[in-house]
Amino acid sequence: MKKVVLFITILAVFIQCNSVERYNQHYDSKIPVNDLKSDVDFTYKKLKQLHPSLYGFISKEDLDHKFDSINNSLKTPLKPLEFYKKISPIVAAVKQGHMIVYPPMKRLSTKESKALEEKGMGPFSQIELGFNDNKLYVLKNKSTDSTIHVGSQLISVDNIRVTDIIQEHNKYFTSDGFNTTFKPTYYNTRLANYFVVDHGIKDSLLYTFKYNDSIENHLIKRFKKEESKDDSTVVVKAPKIKVDREKTKALKRKNRIQGYDATAGNYTRNIEFRGQDSSTVIIKIRGFKNRAYKKFYKESFTKIKNYKTKNLILDLRDNGGGRLSEINYLYSFLADSSYVLLDKSKVVSRSSAAIGSYLSNEPLVVQVAKTILFPFTYTISLLTTKKDKDGSFYQKIYTKEQEVDELAFKGKVYVLINGGSFSASSILSATLKGTSRATFVGEETGGNFNGTVAGIIPIIKLPHSDLKIRMGLMHVIPHQQTTVEGHGIYPDKEIEVTMNDVINQKDPQLEWIFEDIKSNNE
Repeated sequence: MKKVVLFITILAVFIQCNSVERYNQHYDSKIPVNDLKSDVDFTYKKLKQLHPSLYGFISKEDLDHKFDSINNSLKTPLKPLEFYKKISPIVAAVKQGHMIVYPPMKRLSTKESKALEEKGMGPFSQIELGFNDNKLYVLKNKSTDSTIHVGSQLISVDNIRVTDIIQEHNKYFTSDGFNTTFKPTYYNTRLANYFVVDHGIKDSLLYTFKYNDSIENHLIKRFKKEESKDDSTVVVKAPKIKVDREKTKALKRKNRIQGYDATAGNYTRNIEFRGQDSSTVIIKIRGFKNRAYKKFYKESFTKIKNYKTKNLILDLRDNGGGRLSEINYLYSFLADSSYVLLDKSKVVSRSSAAIGSYLSNEPLVVQVAKTILFPFTYTISLLTTKKDKDGSFYQKIYTKEQEVDELAFKGKVYVLINGGSFSASSILSATLKGTSRATFVGEETGGNFNGTVAGIIPIIKLPHSDLKIRMGLMHVIPHQQTTVEGHGIYPDKEIEVTMNDVINQKDPQLEWIFEDIKSNNE
């Protein structure tokens, strides 16, 4: 048995190494012009076959022209990255935030990854950045160079201006419609990715900062914290600590119902009561995902009712969305009367959802399983998809009238939003806004008020360049609508968060709500 396991392990390592080598060889190779044009045609064909709102924010004539133009511009063979920079702006022109072309990057073998990990923290990981007023600032300095000041503006990396990096990569992804608040919420976290796409992984970077009108250069190297070694130290065996089973059990339960995110080191769902009489509660939801959620909301609104809480602040800032089932369940505790969450979700055809999902580029085991199950999923798609009077196709999800929960909150509701509030988060906000159930504070959401193309989101690989495109297959439309096309939910009270606020850990948006509650009480 041990020999079999060893053989399988060796075989897996060999396949992985071979796969990485083959991929990197393709990454460095130029693709013939005819193959590039074939991938362009393949992309547009799949968009027309699968995307239910392809011409929602761009006319067919304009999109046809863009695809014709890129084909006419292809005169010489290109490497995958060069081709990515040509085709991704065309896909982004559709202005659907869930749809993106993933940039190709060189892969590391297991051995190379371990060697890099052994070297320690990379230079990009040592500086935590924040984006404000079209500039990037240092929020936290985790490097060994203590002379880098928090609040410094980052001007360039390896003599490449930050504004140039952002301006170029700004063309390669999009928000929903004509929204302008969505993209900036990602610049601080995506800068490293942008740089690595173009220049690869580096062991050192030359940062140029501006601080108090002076320009400073700092070379940040990859480093690993060295463990202190003292031969004279006597090693003492640590005493066994008695495990408190009740505390351990309670922590596991908390992690489960609040959705602990080990990578981020925080909880997806949080609840905090304010005031001696618990008159105000803040519910922070970072995403509608990550483990169970029903117990969290049930227990939270039970406490709210028992404490006779009067004001509820729902913080949806930087909530990128997630499950429709969760926002539907949450809204049942917020609605003041029976409600309908969604209108009919549009699809291209009866079979598009099943076929699109089947085309998704996934591991071999998953593909085999999907192939086996495809006749069943295809049949279900045919049965659940209906044809409307106008000839369009749709599926019904959360389209029936629903009753509010018996624990539904009756008091004042505030919602905090910003450009990072996207997808399902925006659908919930649209419902609250459309029913005049809440007062919104912050900035316009990144997600569109009138719906988003998501639901089933396959990743489809282009046949020759091996580039991957993610696209939604269902136009999910909230029952509440607005006449303003291509924009998110606007706040009732717009408040800008400055970089000084962030550095000094101030929250003017939340502070305004507390002041409003205070004035209302008075």
